[in-house]
Amino acid sequence: MEIFYLCLFAFLAGFVDSVVGGGGLIQLPALFIFLPKPLAASLPAVLGTNKLSSICGTGMAAAQYAQRVPVPWASILPAGLAAFVFSAVGAHTVLSLNPDVLKPLILVLLISVAIYTYWRKDFGHLHAPQFAANRERQFGVLVGMVIGFYDGFFGPGTGSFLIFIFIGLFGFAFLAASASAKVINLGTNLSAVIYFAATHKILYQFAVPMGLCNMLGSFAGSRLAIQKGNAFVRVFFLVVVTLMILRFGREISGR
Repeated sequence: MEIFYLCLFAFLAGFVDSVVGGGGLIQLPALFIFLPKPLAASLPAVLGTNKLSSICGTGMAAAQYAQRVPVPWASILPAGLAAFVFSAVGAHTVLSLNPDVLKPLILVLLISVAIYTYWRKDFGHLHAPQFAANRERQFGVLVGMVIGFYDGFFGPGTGSFLIFIFIGLFGFAFLAASASAKVINLGTNLSAVIYFAATHKILYQFAVPMGLCNMLGSFAGSRLAIQKGNAFVRVFFLVVVTLMILRFGREISGR
């Protein structure tokens, strides 16, 4: 019966993540709750299973957006490659540093993102790139390095931070920002999956069916986002960021 619930939450995670990121808020807790207790006790195995399932949905979302939303590939692909490399660096760094020290900072950043997005009613409604192609590529690589490291080191909120950066700094609309974020997420997830697969930390009997359901959810979410447009994605973004704020606030206050 646990596989049914895991697949259900994988579908929901894929749906949410394909629109504005934040699927890990749904899928990762579900793994800890519904996996058999001996398996859930292994943190690396849970994380590896989560990443394999997630990359299936991320790949589906990236493909859906790429067909229907203009993506500046000359800038985003180098950024995705940088994210791939620095995600591995971040994952290695976590062995020597405690990522929990980041939680108060991430909470402050999320609150700032939510307030700014709420008060700027036109935020992300128009696609008006701010940089020339070469400069956009340079900033894209820098963003890929920073976000890739963050995702490998800590992770929660990666997709939402990417969307905010692509809108606020690059001048993208919400849909173009979501599409670009998915490409970079694909790079960070691929790096993690390679690591977890090489170290035999993936529970394939759960990860494969969850990955299929994550793909279905991602397909539905990305298609809905494309049909509904930037206004819908903005509201969805605010809801997910608010949930992340509540989660981090609870974790910090519960110390």
